[in-house]
Formats: sequence, C-alpha cells, structure tokens
Amino acid sequence: MAEATAKTMLGEISQGHLECPICFCRYKDPKILDCLHTFCLNCLDGMLSKQQPSTGKITCPVCRKETPVPDAGLPGLLDCFFLSSLVDEINQQERSLETQQQAATSPTCDDCEEGLEAVSRCLDCEGYLCQLCKTAHKRSKRTQTHRVTPVEHLEQKEVPSTDLSKTYSPKCQKHANQEMHFYCETCKMMKCGTCATIDHRSADHQLSEITDAVKSYRQEVNDVMQKFQKSKEEFKANEESVEQARNRLQIMVTQACSDIQAKKEEEIAKIERKSQLLIDNVTEIGKKRDDEFVKVHTNNKKKMEQAEEIEATVTDLMKQADDFELLNLKPKVMHNLEFQKDLKFERVKHGDSFIGVKCQDVVSDKDLGEILHGGKWKLKTEFGKRGDGDGEFNCAMGIACFSNGDIAANDVKNKRVSVFTSTGNLKANFDLNAPYGIAVTSDDVLLAHCEDHVKVFDTSHQLISKFNLPQADSKDQSCSLTYTGGVTVDNKNQVAVVYKKTGVTSLHNLDGSLIKVIPNTEMVPIDIVANNKGCLIFAMFGRSELRCVDLNGKELFNVSTSADGKDAKPTGVCCDDEGDIYVTLHCGRRGGSSEVRHYDSKGVYVDCVAKPLHWPWGITFSPSGELVVADQNSVKIFHRV
Repeated sequence: MAEATAKTMLGEISQGHLECPICFCRYKDPKILDCLHTFCLNCLDGMLSKQQPSTGKITCPVCRKETPVPDAGLPGLLDCFFLSSLVDEINQQERSLETQQQAATSPTCDDCEEGLEAVSRCLDCEGYLCQLCKTAHKRSKRTQTHRVTPVEHLEQKEVPSTDLSKTYSPKCQKHANQEMHFYCETCKMMKCGTCATIDHRSADHQLSEITDAVKSYRQEVNDVMQKFQKSKEEFKANEESVEQARNRLQIMVTQACSDIQAKKEEEIAKIERKSQLLIDNVTEIGKKRDDEFVKVHTNNKKKMEQAEEIEATVTDLMKQADDFELLNLKPKVMHNLEFQKDLKFERVKHGDSFIGVKCQDVVSDKDLGEILHGGKWKLKTEFGKRGDGDGEFNCAMGIACFSNGDIAANDVKNKRVSVFTSTGNLKANFDLNAPYGIAVTSDDVLLAHCEDHVKVFDTSHQLISKFNLPQADSKDQSCSLTYTGGVTVDNKNQVAVVYKKTGVTSLHNLDGSLIKVIPNTEMVPIDIVANNKGCLIFAMFGRSELRCVDLNGKELFNVSTSADGKDAKPTGVCCDDEGDIYVTLHCGRRGGSSEVRHYDSKGVYVDCVAKPLHWPWGITFSPSGELVVADQNSVKIFHRV
C-alpha cells in the first residue's frame, strides 16, 4: 500500500511540474525560452519546423512571446539543469518502487514460456530470468556483457538518488579544464580566470566574483518584486474603485428608471411608448458604460495575471536554481522583469458612473425626458445671515439632518444649536457650547461634542444624558484652530469622537459606554465621518489632507487636498450611501474662494461639486440626497440637476 501511494504521489508531482506543455510527457532535454517557459528540445524543434523559417524566432505556445533562435540552432538555447535533474530523480525513484513491487510478488521468467520462478534480473534488458535462461543469457554474445543481478539483491539495493542540491559548475567553453569564477556585467557572461585576465580586463568590462554577482542579482530581483507588491496594492484599489463605480452606476440607472416610471404613471395614456423608449436608452447607456468598466477591469486583471505569472516563474527560479544557472538566465529574467516599468493600470471615468433623467411634461411631438450624462449640482436653497438674532449665524460650523429633513446647525460663537425646516424656517433654538461637532443618529437622537464630553438630546431636543471622553495627557498638535474635534455616528449607532485636547479618537455606545480607544489616530481633525463600511475619515485642516482608518487604527489611505494646484484645507466631510466622500475646502485666506469637492471611497478626486462658497465648514446629506453646507453665515442646500 505504501509503495502504491508513493508511486501515485510521484506521478502527481510529475504531471503537475515535470511534463512538457507541448507533448504532456516528462521533459527530455528541457530548454528555456526568453519568457522563462520550458519545453522539450524535440517539441521546440517540431514547432519551429511548422513556423516561418525565415523569421529566426520561435513563438512560445503558452504566452506567445518570441525568442530568437541561436546561431547554433535550438540546441544553443539554455538548458534547464534543475528540471533535468528532477526528472532523473523521479524516474529512478519509480524504477526503485517497481523493482520492490516485482520482488515482493515472486516474479517469473520473462524469456521462456514455462513460467519458471525467476532467480535473476538483467538490468540492461529490464527482464527477469530463470536459472536456465540466466545461463543462456550469459553465453549469448549479444547479452554476455549485460549486468545480471540475483533477485534477492534487488530488495536490498537502493537506487542512488540524484543530489538536487549539488551545485552545477560549468566549465569554460574556451578553456575546458577551468571553472567559471567571474561574471562580466558588461557582456552578461560567466568567465573563467584566464578569460577574465585576457579578454575582460579592460576598463570597459565590469567584472565581479560569482558570489558577489549572484548577491547583487538577487537584490536587484528583490527590489523589482517589492515594487511589484505595490503594483498589486494599486491593482486591488483600482479593482475596488471599478466595482464601486459599477455599483453606483447601477443604483443611478435604477433610480433614473424609477423616475421615468413615475412620470409614465402620471400620463400613462399618452407616454407609454416614449417612456419605455427612454428606459431602454438609459439601460443601454448604462450597459455600454458598464461594459467599459468591465473592460478596464479585465485589462487590468489581464496585466496583473501576466505579471503574477512572471513573478511566480521568477520566484520559483530564484528559490530552486543554483547560482550558475541563475547567472545564465539573468538577461532573460531581467528582460521579463521589465514589465514592472510599464505596469500601469487604467482608471475608470468616474463621471460615467452617474446617469439620471430630467423629466418634463410630454406633448405629442416631445420626448418624455432628457438623459443626463453627468452629475451637476446647483444651489437650491439658502437661508440665514450674519447676526445674533433668531435664524441668524455668527459662525455656523456643525451641520446635521434629521430623518424628516429638518436641519440642525451649530453656531459656535453664538453658542447655540438651531433647528430649521428643510426650507429654512426656524423651529427651535437651544443654548449649547459645542466647539464644533454635532451628529444625528438614525433614530433622530442629536449628539453634540462639547469640550470634554458629549451631550445627547432626544427627538424633542431635550437633554437626556451626557458622557465624558477618555482623559489623557495633552499633546502638542499641529492644528491651531480653536474649534477642532468632531463627532460622528456609524450605521451601527456607534459614536466616534475626537477629544480636541489630546487628538485621541474614542468609540462609544449610544449610552456613552466606551467600546475602545482607536489606536494610531493621535490627531486634531476639524471634522470626522463614518463611511458605509464603518471606517473613519478625518478632515485634517492643519495638514491639508484626508485620512481614512478602520476601527483598529489601520490607515487605509491618506491623500492631500488641493485646488488649482495649491493646497486646500478641508473643513468638513461627509459620505453618501455608496461611500463616496464630499469635502468642504478653504482654498484661500479670503472668503469667497472656497468649494465643495467630490472624492471616491478610496480618496481619488472625482470633481468639483460647488464653488465659490464664502467660508464653508460642516457638510452633510439630507434624507433626499441633497448636500447641506454650513457656510459660516448661512446654510446652503445643493441638489443634482
């Protein structure tokens, strides 16, 4: 049983690693092409005979890359000594197992028809012999020199194994008795001492000892591999960006179709045909754009798969081949690693993920609506002015929305929070010294970040509780703003708060109990928001950057914020349902030069939503998907058109 299992395992190893991709048999005289793929010499010869003989190149059947045929023909290609040795070892082990199995079953003579028990085995003929046939075998001129071994000796005989760790030491082709000790970087060739002294001693030739050359070579490969790891990370981020764009596109397509359907139901009698036509147009555009997104993803994935194949081949080679074989293959390996220089991934046109519809009243000669190919924002409503009276602001900074569309604005200099309807009518004022942050839960509970504690108000805006923030030693922070910190609520009703005196972010339950202090978030942001995946995004005013971390403190991205090629300071941040980020930016020292910018969920800039604004601070989404901005002396509401 053990011998059968061992033989099966050897077969699996052979099939998985030691079979030529052309003939599907074990390698015979394996040769390596420039792309690092290996094939039998005879298989390559058969392929070359079917190709155009005048090209002087052979095309790899796996990756379709071409390799120049050496002047000496295909035998001049580099040998794969490691595979040759491994094939020999597998063959020997299988022969050993076969011999043991045959010995265990009392073999009979292979030369005569009497079926007599075998007493010997001819190693050259690979056949068993009875006593009579053994005598005849020894007397025959043709077989008298063959190696004949008693059967009982076969059970004790161990087939010698090939030492795969043995270093291959090639001899110099010009000086046959001398081993290679030097590598000429200029000529990309190994040389013996005599060649190095006679032909490669000029200043034009860069010589080094074999061990030093291999060390440098391995380091060079390692550097490329490390860069490739960064490319992998870039590919992953790009892949997620494509997926997000596709999801957003599908949501927008669905919403657009829903709007069309609603209009259709209003005038069902006269617009049935045109409404369906418009739905089809929207769906077709969505499909074409989605096909483009898929194309970008497919192209990027193909590049990555090709790159990973090269990486895997080179990595295996680095692990398994000896120093001399590595140096023989260095030009080919480094040529294949040049893919890293041109490994660039396509980016999707994020603007194409938006699609909407502008419906209109239909008469007999008009279409039902107009397809909007890009998202544009327009100021819908503005209310408030500078002052201390009801409905006025001295410094509107924090902003939040309730589920019914009401808006809460935090006026930090008047030390109060005011609640307005979505059209700007004042509903309530209550005194509150909130240095900056306010937030509203999904159940319309209002949270206000007040110095070293957070106050909690019910739906009637009555104080129901408060909880203190974790104390810690004060830290010297880079942001000099008085109103810093922030509070946000994630989709699990967990409250994240930044304590402005320490810059430490803590996570609480709604009752104020501490869940954890999030590590690696020692900072003083001016605003904070939780995205749809529960990660935290910080608007870093003093550093002109957005930083995103998960709830374990791992940084997911850190991007600089700028406008017109100059640093712009983020003052407020919010996220939509798809995780895209919207930021208010101060782009200059004077009011009137600020704007709202849109970034995707990975921090990649998409477009400018609104400008110019006066001094925008807090920003949030209303339940109907409108952007609400606290612009210091007023509240501005923007909607898509």
